[in-house]
Amino acid sequence: MSKYKHKHSKKSFDKGVQAKKHLGQHFLKDEGVALRIADCLSYKGYDQVLEIGPGTGVLTKHVLRKNIKVTAMELDSESVVYLKHSFGLEHPKIVSPKTFEVIEADFLKEDLSEIYGDRSFAIIGNFPYNISTQIVFKALEYRDQVIEFGGMFQKEVAQRICAPHGSKTYGILSVLSQAYYDAEYLFTVKPGVFNPPPKVDSGVLLLSRKQDYNNLPCSYQTLSRVVKLAFQQRRKTLRNSLKSLNLPDGLREDKIFDLRPEQISVEDFIGLAARIEKLS
Repeated sequence: MSKYKHKHSKKSFDKGVQAKKHLGQHFLKDEGVALRIADCLSYKGYDQVLEIGPGTGVLTKHVLRKNIKVTAMELDSESVVYLKHSFGLEHPKIVSPKTFEVIEADFLKEDLSEIYGDRSFAIIGNFPYNISTQIVFKALEYRDQVIEFGGMFQKEVAQRICAPHGSKTYGILSVLSQAYYDAEYLFTVKPGVFNPPPKVDSGVLLLSRKQDYNNLPCSYQTLSRVVKLAFQQRRKTLRNSLKSLNLPDGLREDKIFDLRPEQISVEDFIGLAARIEKLS
């Protein structure tokens, strides 16, 4: 039996699903916002979408209407049962194993190759705030397959991902995301469209994979190491923050080492990582 099979529950669905604070759940209840999020993807170049944290399926149904296979990955067992029950009743004609499935799993721990093999897909969701940055980092690991990544974050996290160099919010997420994807902040969402409402605004963004994403002159591992070391001491120049790499004096004389990390563009970080990689 597949590890993704889930036993049906006799639970009553009259009261819906209760949001759980420890899972960071804030259920989207605004159909208009859900439709706008679903519409942010192009649905081109792939035939499957992974939705992370579908909750009660408000976004799910709008993505399903795009005539694409949707895999909803949910950690909350109550939501899993609710989704299977609700979509089985409300969409008997379009929901089948060929178009929709619900997997009870933790995205951060899941091996996506068991679901998709080497096929391309997109990611969408109203992402739990408490793990949203980790979700982005994991998606980057699957950049060879993830063509698009769209969804809702805490506003400041969405802005950080899309921030240009020179901005105070520019950081590790900005550089690593924008090295492989074009990042666009789409719109802001107020707390009132959620149940329960969060204490902060939310932001919806879209990451579209660059055509030359796999032609970078350095590996992801090297780029990630350089960027993380640089921003761990973001007030210092690279000459100090990258000291642990024991780089040769000839390289350290480059003017880029006089700059702080937020002053360095994505392209220049890539170029520097490539030069460092050649030394190893």
